[in-house]
Amino acid sequence: MASRNFYFQLILRVLLITFTAIALAISYVNQWYLATGILAILLVSQTYFLITFINSTNRKIAYFFDAIKNEDFTLRFPERVSIKSFKELNRSLNRVNGLIQEVHLQLQIREQYYQQILKQANIGIMTFNKKGHILFSNPTLEKLLNYKPLNHIKQLAQVDQSLYEIFEKLEPFDRELVQLTNEREKTHLAVKATSMSLDRQSLLLVTVQDIHKELDEKETDSWIRLIRVLNHEIMNTITPITSISESILKYYQLKDGLAPSEYITEDLVKNTAKGLGVIQEQGRNLMDFVHSYRSFLSLPPPDKALVPAQKLLDNVKTLMDQQSQNNAIYFEAKANPENLELFIDEKQISQILINLCKNALQSLEGKEKGTIKILSGTNEIGKKFIEVWDNGPGIPEDLIDEIFVPFFTTKNAGTGIGLSLSKQIMHLHGGNIKVRSVPNRETSFLLTF
Repeated sequence: MASRNFYFQLILRVLLITFTAIALAISYVNQWYLATGILAILLVSQTYFLITFINSTNRKIAYFFDAIKNEDFTLRFPERVSIKSFKELNRSLNRVNGLIQEVHLQLQIREQYYQQILKQANIGIMTFNKKGHILFSNPTLEKLLNYKPLNHIKQLAQVDQSLYEIFEKLEPFDRELVQLTNEREKTHLAVKATSMSLDRQSLLLVTVQDIHKELDEKETDSWIRLIRVLNHEIMNTITPITSISESILKYYQLKDGLAPSEYITEDLVKNTAKGLGVIQEQGRNLMDFVHSYRSFLSLPPPDKALVPAQKLLDNVKTLMDQQSQNNAIYFEAKANPENLELFIDEKQISQILINLCKNALQSLEGKEKGTIKILSGTNEIGKKFIEVWDNGPGIPEDLIDEIFVPFFTTKNAGTGIGLSLSKQIMHLHGGNIKVRSVPNRETSFLLTF
């Protein structure tokens, strides 16, 4: 409505100027000098008032946008004016100004709400730009690092040099573990980074969490699981030895002392020899168990080199093909891209892949159309991986958390350290191994480097 009134007045003023200009021209041609002078003054006045009219409207709109830009919502335009178009325009500008002010207040309330959440969060939060300038850090982060105020990541060097080096090299989706030591305590921090954009500026959002309590709980849980498995394995070995020893002792011990020589028969000697044989076998099993434990603890550091992924997978596939000649198992080994290279210890990673493929091969015994796939590639965040997949019966949900515990096994034969060794090898490579299983459908072991 305001714009319509403005246009009507503008058109009316232009038409008056046009008619005045025409009348001025006619007066000048007919040499009506008095009328010419009056019309000339009238034309100049009309032109001046037209310019003033347009400028006043433009000036109001300019003031309005300047006020919004400066977050000044006190500007008000008078609504009691004689010109109807100005009245409608002023009313519209005041209405828009009020709406923008309400939105601005809501945004401020929301911003303060989020600020309070970030301040009260029990994890440290920081954002910094490519130049290292810290735009935000919450009190939890300053408390974890025992340093404030934080303005630039170079200040982290005063907390710990290794911490600064980690932050300096951080890329989106990176995860790092840091241990800070001071005169009071040791702090274990988990650092995670993600990218974000604000006002067309690329920023890195970093969360820092104290995981000392979680590590303690995880370590205690791991020890409980390990002790449970060790107790199971050792008791399975010791119990027969104790039982047979007691039986043999009864052969030669009477109530009033040792049995006389004439009491010892040939059958008694045979039973004794048989029992001692079982004791010897159980003792050897216990020695093998201890040897496995020693080999698990003395794993050498990886001797890394660039290895073509396709060559590594083909070697494992060839070995598995020889072991599965009597089984109708389909093997697939594929690296994508074909020229993909992995910086690994080839022997150690081959050991992992062979162990995983053997487990998959055993799980597929008697299954029609059994399939094992060994795939290698790069995931969505640029990490290289190897996946061993099979369509076997899968791993029960109640055992999925136990399979990486040392010496835990569901097989009748084996030491149960294959998967725990695999996990330790991956940790030495700076990577990880994860399992995903859907019972009676598929099982996948993912090695990420």
